[in-house]
Amino acid sequence: MNIIEKYNIDLNNNLIKRAFTHSSYVNETKKGEDYERLEFLGDKILDFLVSEYLYTSEHLKEGEMTKIRASYVCENALYEYSKKLKFNEYLRLGKGEEASGGRERKAILADVFEAFLAAVYLTYGLEIAKKIVYDVVIKAIENKEDYFLHDYKSILQELLQADKKGVEYVLEHEEGPSHNKTFTSIVKIDGVILGRGTSNSKKESEQEAAKDALSKQANINNK
Repeated sequence: MNIIEKYNIDLNNNLIKRAFTHSSYVNETKKGEDYERLEFLGDKILDFLVSEYLYTSEHLKEGEMTKIRASYVCENALYEYSKKLKFNEYLRLGKGEEASGGRERKAILADVFEAFLAAVYLTYGLEIAKKIVYDVVIKAIENKEDYFLHDYKSILQELLQADKKGVEYVLEHEEGPSHNKTFTSIVKIDGVILGRGTSNSKKESEQEAAKDALSKQANINNK
């Protein structure tokens, strides 16, 4: 799917270029602005459009709508949308970020999808932004695409609720420059460390910790 051609998006437009500009590029070139402010706005636009669709089209209860929205606007989902749209090809990165694999980094591509929506909204209006969301996100919801829906934290929580055990996620440490941080989180069950995970975002490191805990639990059950 080529969204850029379908909606005649001008890649030379300043806001569109900004949506694909990482802080590492700005830091190295001392030119322009990165996508972070656009990402803030795009996050709200995406939430609104998906919420509107779920309210008007699905006739679901509040809890069901919340769960679906969370699943299809999570970092994993946004990353997959960006990959499908080949947004990694348009990224403007600093040399260090490029060399370290930033063009395929999940956190970056997820942020860029939201920044792009904001740039489209500000440049072409809400109607075009809405069409893009429907082409990509709403289509995924309607087709029940679930290849990116790995919410290990929810799965772990459901398992623990049955045993009435408490779960706590703790950021163990973080390292690296501001534009390329690595986070390591642990998950504790009643004070005992059961899993550990590392990723380029705090949220994803918690998901990896939950995944680690579930994997250990499965090994125990299979013994």
